[in-house]
Amino acid sequence: MAKEKGLRIALISLHGLIRGEELELGRDEDTGGQTRYVLELARALSERDDIERVDLITREIIDDKVSDDYAKLEEQIAEKAYIVRIPFGPKRYLSKSKLWPYMEMFVDQCLSYFQRTRSVPDVIHGHYADAGYGGGQLARLLGVPFVFTGHSLGRVKQRRLEDSGLSADKIESRYAISSRIEAEEFALETCSLICTSTHQEVKEQYEQYENYIPERMEVIPPGVDLSAFHPPVEGEPTSQLAKDVNAFLHNPEKPMVVAMARPDERKNLEMLVKTYGESPQLQREANLVLIMGTRGDIREMPPGQRTVLTNVLTLIDVYDLYGKVAYPKNHAAADVATLYREITKSRGVFVNAAMTEPFGLTLLEAAASGAPIIATNDGGPTDIIANCKNGALVDPFDSKSIEKAILHALIEPAQWDEWSQAGLENVNIYYSWHRHVERYLRDIKEVLGDSDVPPPIARGRTTKRLPQVDRLIIADIDNTLTGDDDAMHDFFRLIGEAEDHIGFGIATGRRYEEVMELMVEYEIPHPEVLITSVGTEIYYGKNYTLDTSWRKHIDFRWNPEQIRRVLEQVDGLYLQEEHEQSTYKISYQVDFAIAPKLAAIKRILRENGVRAKCILSLGMFLDIIPSRAGSGISIRHMAYKWGFPLEHILIAGDSGNDEEMLAGNTLGVVVGNYSSELEKLRKYPRVYFAEKSHAAGIIEGIEYYNFLDQITIPNEKMIGSEDA
Repeated sequence: MAKEKGLRIALISLHGLIRGEELELGRDEDTGGQTRYVLELARALSERDDIERVDLITREIIDDKVSDDYAKLEEQIAEKAYIVRIPFGPKRYLSKSKLWPYMEMFVDQCLSYFQRTRSVPDVIHGHYADAGYGGGQLARLLGVPFVFTGHSLGRVKQRRLEDSGLSADKIESRYAISSRIEAEEFALETCSLICTSTHQEVKEQYEQYENYIPERMEVIPPGVDLSAFHPPVEGEPTSQLAKDVNAFLHNPEKPMVVAMARPDERKNLEMLVKTYGESPQLQREANLVLIMGTRGDIREMPPGQRTVLTNVLTLIDVYDLYGKVAYPKNHAAADVATLYREITKSRGVFVNAAMTEPFGLTLLEAAASGAPIIATNDGGPTDIIANCKNGALVDPFDSKSIEKAILHALIEPAQWDEWSQAGLENVNIYYSWHRHVERYLRDIKEVLGDSDVPPPIARGRTTKRLPQVDRLIIADIDNTLTGDDDAMHDFFRLIGEAEDHIGFGIATGRRYEEVMELMVEYEIPHPEVLITSVGTEIYYGKNYTLDTSWRKHIDFRWNPEQIRRVLEQVDGLYLQEEHEQSTYKISYQVDFAIAPKLAAIKRILRENGVRAKCILSLGMFLDIIPSRAGSGISIRHMAYKWGFPLEHILIAGDSGNDEEMLAGNTLGVVVGNYSSELEKLRKYPRVYFAEKSHAAGIIEGIEYYNFLDQITIPNEKMIGSEDA
């Protein structure tokens, strides 16, 4: 339940450029409506008496190409609201499609922040797919409810791009669409509540997902700060943007048909220019104004934006629209509100004919300024026009539909007046922040009071176990520790002679009972930490005390009988022998000549309502474990519980079931005899590929990181034992 002194809410929005003032909206495709929404939500929540603190968690960026504002680790934006910037991945600014390799690092860094500040949020709310994955992982580790808002969804984007003729390979290389969709599936599977802006999102977008559960979804029209937007005021001076627009036009007194969007193929600007260019009547009745962000040299723009802008300029030339179309190169953010008023003053219309529009913030700004709107029938505009009754919906792929709707507004004065007045009256009724926050917190408090929320895991509890150890070497057994007896005993001798503060751990896919037998057989020294059955069981100390908090945590919605029942129908899957099975691990051998691909097996489980994680190793062994379990997340739980900095944990492995624990802020060592499944980890900054095999590779990794002395991470700060 909520704390008596108020809720602590963590909003996570990782990409784009986020700061408290002077948002660079439209700078690129990542700095748009979402950045403004999360900022205003944080401020609106902080004004409530039942809120203790709101943290808007984003990414720290240190890059000469952007403002120093984005390098500040913390920025206060209201009395009880802060932007918290977490460093992860390269310091430079990255587009959202480039963040995926660093998401485990974000989770680790965020856990470190919560430990350092001794604060854990009551609820985590992730915005967009990247924060859906990162926030969902954090919520699992911290044992708090997770809320998700997709803003736009990968499956919808993929379908639209395929319809536009883009090949699957290009979609994947340009947008990392498979990572995004998988992250969205994970977020939907993990969350307790999904906040959407429109009914269309629920019915037509989220429904495309295997983890679509409509009972978890709430439609809450977003609040919008419309204080800067109002109808024209007599005597108001002409803005510089309006002057720049008029400079393009032969007859600037005509009504204005205005579109405002960055040059992105999804925004469908080319269709609007084509519609205008092929309509003599539209050209007689109005001028076309295209506000396409701010830009420098076209040749230096990102390829996608450069292509769209070049196509727009080409169409203007093809249809000979000079003097009829304005497309200013730059504008100040403060001038945007004045342009909406110019639309109203000219009795023009605002158009958003995007292929799909998750919400449509510009439509609300236009409504608050008294301008009628013509908008796409795909996405948020359907709800906006249903609520505000201030315009018409069009098929974004039907030029005639767009032309007819715009002309209806321009040549029917009574209709223009009706739409203008309705927008002014309704926009503040349906889209105020007060209304949004009331409904939002009502749903959040229901989630917090829901008995279905799993028990929290222990948070940094200090015990008498592992008291002297400040760093750990954790290794897999099969083909990592074992495989070369001489190297294995050299490794055991090395850690035996090391200082007392060096600890040893084992992480393996084998069951606890098997590990005990192997430890006797190979004379493996007693580990301080033992993680078995692919991260589903954790034991500590000389008595191998079971971590019961972890066991309770991963038991959430674990249904092994259902998994066996579903997968027994799948050809090519064979249950391994009984000694390979455990309470939280179901193990199969897979013949992929007969069995479907791994992605298809995951889909079969999801379609049958199963929440579980699939771990493939050596291309033939498949372990099904609880969705909250796994070798990587179990190590992070252990580190968080015992207060180990993750860079004080060295992990060695060789196969696919080690992948999760090798990625992140720990120090990874892939031994020379590794399985090809781990090749993908070469791009990870803290994973070292040893030349030597088996335990000799572990020793090589220890030397690489100087792990037994002052830990040295290449290209990063040296870490001394005094930092423990």
